[in-house]
Amino acid sequence: MHNPLFDNLILNTDSYKSSHYLQYPQGMQFVSSYIESRGGDYQDIVFFGLQMFIKSYLLTPITAAMIDEAEQILVPHGVPFNREGWEYILKTHNGFLPIRIEAMPEGMV
Repeated sequence: MHNPLFDNLILNTDSYKSSHYLQYPQGMQFVSSYIESRGGDYQDIVFFGLQMFIKSYLLTPITAAMIDEAEQILVPHGVPFNREGWEYILKTHNGFLPIRIEAMPEGMV
């Protein structure tokens, strides 16, 4: 079932993460991040879903309407909103996130 709440990549996160841009030193140009399992009952995990994420989110550019919608929701929620940063992505990168992905192959255990 389609959920329109997931259509806006800016809003598809925990709200506190909208403040993370304030934690980087001024002038920061590159950030390296990773995802890892938090642990659980099993020794191994299966990596899957990257292709779906790329096709669903990264091939869809951020739009001015998405920025406006995110601001209308996050600001009243009391969290910082980096409108300038999102507008930079919109204008400089045509709305596409300027990222490089290095990943394990799909289905890797």
